[in-house]
Amino acid sequence: MGTRHDRTDDLAAVGSSVLRCALATNILWIGALKFKRYEVENDEPLLTSSPLFARLRARVGAQKLNRLIGVTEIGVGSLIAAKPLAPRASAIGSFGAVGMFLTTLSFLATTSEARQKGHGILSLSLLGQFLLKDTVLLGAALLTAVESLRAAGPRE
Repeated sequence: MGTRHDRTDDLAAVGSSVLRCALATNILWIGALKFKRYEVENDEPLLTSSPLFARLRARVGAQKLNRLIGVTEIGVGSLIAAKPLAPRASAIGSFGAVGMFLTTLSFLATTSEARQKGHGILSLSLLGQFLLKDTVLLGAALLTAVESLRAAGPRE
């Protein structure tokens, strides 16, 4: 029978694997959905109210912008999943996800539809609640980045 320390290490390893797989799956799936018409429509209030995306959306159009975001998300998710083969690339993917989630969290401030009208800034709508979950994904991306960097070892 293993020691308590061995069992907690095993549990931590399982948790890390589940976290990485879930993070990569979420990003890949959401990235693939960016090619669907309904997702283009769902993203409209976020992109048009964002100082980061409004001009780009006006320049390339909603559908092309969503496809660009989708390709980016698919790339990031693939890199995160690549840890066993390419831990440094996986760390880059995780840091890319950190940037993505910081961006999506900024929509809480820029999108009026993220809040219930007439109930104050802390009363989130369904859209706001959807965005808020990115705080958890942000933490997951930071943890997978560290784990990938450790697996990569020191640079020579």
